[in-house]
Amino acid sequence: MGIHDIVEGKKQWRAHMARVQALPPDYRIVYKEMQKYLFKVGPVDPPDGPLLPGIVDFFEGGAADGKGVLELVGSDVAAFCDDLVKDSRTNADVYQESVRRGPSDRR
Repeated sequence: MGIHDIVEGKKQWRAHMARVQALPPDYRIVYKEMQKYLFKVGPVDPPDGPLLPGIVDFFEGGAADGKGVLELVGSDVAAFCDDLVKDSRTNADVYQESVRRGPSDRR
């Protein structure tokens, strides 16, 4: 990864976060909680992968239709996130694999 890739990635991330900031307040709160959750246990995809921009697309559409954010994701936001990544390898999977291997196998 060269410097150009890093700079381009930062530009994309800033544009993404500008879209998040443009969401209604309740959508922003839920998005930020989802982002924290997905960064902790979510897919092993890079953060600039299709998942987070897809969530913003989904939220922008819901906001444009006048729906509340919980109408879109339900009251259990973590379960909604889990469903989004159910077929992906997650950070939790990586951790479980490292625990099963044991300390002597991690070298």
